[in-house]
Formats: sequence, structure tokens, C-alpha cells
Amino acid sequence: MSNGILEERNIGIMGFRDRNCLSPIHWFSTFSHYSIIPAFHFSRRLGYRRNFMRRLLVTIYRKLYKTYGPRNWWPGETSFEVMVGAILTQNTSWRNVEKAIQKLKGKGVLNPEGIHHLKKSELARLIKSSGYYRIKTDRLKSFIDFLFKEYDGDLKRMKRERLEELREKLLAVKGVGPETADSILLYGVKKPIFVVDAYTKRILSRHGIISEKASYEEVQKLFMGHLPCDEKLFNEYHALLVYLGKTVCKKVPRCDICPLRDKIGNKKWEIEGRKVTHL
Repeated sequence: MSNGILEERNIGIMGFRDRNCLSPIHWFSTFSHYSIIPAFHFSRRLGYRRNFMRRLLVTIYRKLYKTYGPRNWWPGETSFEVMVGAILTQNTSWRNVEKAIQKLKGKGVLNPEGIHHLKKSELARLIKSSGYYRIKTDRLKSFIDFLFKEYDGDLKRMKRERLEELREKLLAVKGVGPETADSILLYGVKKPIFVVDAYTKRILSRHGIISEKASYEEVQKLFMGHLPCDEKLFNEYHALLVYLGKTVCKKVPRCDICPLRDKIGNKKWEIEGRKVTHL
């Protein structure tokens, strides 16, 4: 089996930027000593730390891809369906979201115009299975209002917006936080940004790569500062971490069957055959 995006697209380990990346942010210089690898000695050369973390993240990705294969996430027939799913999935299981999406499809309103003209009471009834349906009705309507105000409901116009500007606008929409905004950007409009969720933080903190107190932005910078700025890579990597978190690295973890156990378990990291002790 191939190593996924890194091999199939011949993307090297060194990171790069393009016009769709969050270029103004200096990823490498913003990691907190107390949040990202708290026990790592900052007296070491910066170049060594960069190379070390880059190789570690690539090793994790390749091991997960070899074990689980491509995840084909996010499930959805259209970009708009993905965006709606990103809002409805807040604080609920995907199974409940699927029920709501099927009802929207059945009603023929799973499109910007359909939800735009739908009354809140009717929308709430259709998405009730997703939980917190009154709150999500307001959030979904707010997103639709934003879509029509900024782009006349045209998703193609929205996709042409630069990543940084579009992310800022999405975060200004009521009920859209960083994880929801980045899910819309990555999975809905195919922008190269890494999505961080509870599974990602749980897995990395259990392996001593980050602190449990690491912020969303710090964890995101960890990935985007050390991996190629590639939408397909960020998509697959995040999906693999979610799968690992759901099936193995649960609240009560199954460390005995974890595919990362031999690679980074017991705070011993093996990178391309060379063991590096967690200091």
C-alpha cells in the first residue's frame, strides 16, 4: 500500500506556501514552550527541532495510512451538503446528522435557496435529529444569510475568495467557531487548512507531543508549520486521526491495538529507523 498523499503526489517532507495558505503567519516561531512538546529543550538548534517535528508528523501519517487506508471523508454529494453537515455535527454524532440531512434532501431544500426560503420552524423540524436543533437552526440560517449577503448564494464565488479573508468572514458568522469554519474551508471549498478537533488533541497529548492545555491555534500551527500546504494531505491526515480517535484512542483507550504504539508509544519516537528519546 502506498503512503497516501505524500507518496502519490510526490510531496516531500519540506513544507511550502502558496497563495491559498495562511502566509502572513510565521508558523515556526509561534509555538509555546508550555503547550507544544513541553519537555523538549529549547536550547537545541531551531533547525533540528523543525526537522524532528516534521519527520515525526510524517511518520504518524504514514503509519495511519498504511494501517487504515484512505478514509474518503467528508461524506457528502455536494459542497453545500458538506457545509451544512459541518454546522449540524456540532456536539452530536454523525449518525444523527445524517438523519437530518436525509430529511432536508427528502424535502428538496438541501441547497442555499431552499434553506434561505425555509421558515425557521420548518427547518427546526427537519434537523431535529441533530440535537440542539433550535440553536442549530439559528446558526444554519446565519450561515445562509452570510452566503447570500457576501456571495448572492453562489458557492463558486465563495470558493474564489482567498483563504485568509474567507476564514475571517466565516468566524464572524454567529455560531461558527474555528473547527466549524475550518471544516467548511477544508472539506467544503477545498482550501488547504488543517482542522483540529477533540480527537486530534487527545491523540497528540497522550503521546506527549502537545500539552492537554494546547490551544486550537497552537495545534493547527504545529501541523501547518511542518507539513506541505496541501488540501488533500490535510484532508486525509485529519480523517485518519478522527478514525483512530473513534475506534482506538477513545476516552478509555485501546493502546494494545494502536498502530502508533510501536512508533511513538512509551514516549519513544522512531523516525525512519532512528530512535529519538522524548526528553
